[in-house]
Amino acid sequence: RGCSEGEVVNPRGSHRVTEQSRAGGDGETVEQLTPQAVSLSLRPGQEESFTVTFRRAQGYPIDLYYLMDLSYSMKDDLENIVKLGSDLLSALRNVTTSVKIGFGSFVDKTVLPYISTTERKLRNPCPDRTEQCQPPFTFRHVLALTEDEHEFENKVSHQRISGNVDSPEGGLDAIMQAAVCVDKIGWRNVTKLLVYTSDDTFHTAGDGKLGGIYLPNDGRCHLGPRGLYQEANHHDYPSVGHLAQVLSASNIQPIFAVTKKSLPIYQSLSKLIPKSVVGELQDDSSNVIQLIMDAYNNLSSTINLEHSNLPEGVTVSYDSHCSDQSGSVRAEQGKCSNVHIKEQINFTVHVGLTHCLDSEQSFEIRPLGFSEHLVVRVNSLCACNCGDLIN
Repeated sequence: RGCSEGEVVNPRGSHRVTEQSRAGGDGETVEQLTPQAVSLSLRPGQEESFTVTFRRAQGYPIDLYYLMDLSYSMKDDLENIVKLGSDLLSALRNVTTSVKIGFGSFVDKTVLPYISTTERKLRNPCPDRTEQCQPPFTFRHVLALTEDEHEFENKVSHQRISGNVDSPEGGLDAIMQAAVCVDKIGWRNVTKLLVYTSDDTFHTAGDGKLGGIYLPNDGRCHLGPRGLYQEANHHDYPSVGHLAQVLSASNIQPIFAVTKKSLPIYQSLSKLIPKSVVGELQDDSSNVIQLIMDAYNNLSSTINLEHSNLPEGVTVSYDSHCSDQSGSVRAEQGKCSNVHIKEQINFTVHVGLTHCLDSEQSFEIRPLGFSEHLVVRVNSLCACNCGDLIN
């Protein structure tokens, strides 16, 4: 009051792009998200806005890990999967020049009441004594990601069906190990798809108590030299929330290919796991390639922009500017569907501050299912750069 405008210090918020590569390119050298780093100076109670651009690339590399239920009811499916390798790689090479596939299988924990622990059933869990099944196991990593379809078919052709007692399977144990054993699976920093095939439901956290297993799932890799999950009978099944967190952090997109009777439970599961889809699998898995391609197209054409590691006192919202006019305003995440290859879409990001920060803070914004991210650094403007005027 009583001061001229030139003598009033009134800091204004601002933002500055500190790292930016042009969105574009194809194949493994692509930059789909821009900018890569932004620095913000904010006053509490005010917002700053900036634009994030995503350009969907052509030929973005793909890693696909095929995770199969080998309980006895999947016997006819295994016969069809043996021939899958070359057909699947051929289909995926229509959308990318760089694709790798791997294989793993699961049954359930090898203690009562999940399997029969009689000596005969441990050797051969088949219901018919004249058939030869392999001994039960929880999860086995069979083949690391490879470009060689013949190696895939060779490894899968040596797989034998197994068996368990109860209906739910140990699939969540298998997904967790496939996600966290990065080096053994061979995951690259590309689009990561995990195809999960089963004809029944799954055990989840708490079910391990039935077998005397009380330790919570630790979310760590426990694969032995032969690819078997060694700690299955010591750690409980993972919770859905824990699994969703791990998959999201690893940028792995699950495709649940399940038979008709199990669809409702997996559709409910998919709602809790970001960037996952469910497809109906024929009883003999004969439609699995078309199912995978439909699911991939669905996942890759939907762009979800979200933040992580948000500091206390920082707020974020998104305006989505989609070509099909489906975008939202002031939403908790950015989302555009039906995004075509080489199409560019923009998001307006609004960042606010509720109180002063003690020091610079940062968080990340990234498109779900992609390895790229944007780092946002936030400083608060809570002091005046002014001193006593000396006449």
